[in-house]
Amino acid sequence: MVTFPTCPITEIARLGKTLRQWKRQYLGYFTTDGANNGGTEAVNGIIELHRRIARGYRNPTNYRLRMLLVAGGLLPPPELR
Repeated sequence: MVTFPTCPITEIARLGKTLRQWKRQYLGYFTTDGANNGGTEAVNGIIELHRRIARGYRNPTNYRLRMLLVAGGLLPPPELR
């Protein structure tokens, strides 16, 4: 591997510094077969959006059901599918 003590191009030097700082996290993607938490973050984003929309809910059971509904974790009864 060839390394250079300095780079005359500021953007490239900054990119190299960033890659060195994130080396462990970046290479971790390959050691975990590409596993990531993207799905979890997507569901969390949906829940956060609807939490703001549903701020008037007073019943925790209804609030929980709404969150399950918008996140795709609640299915209609079999007779309605």
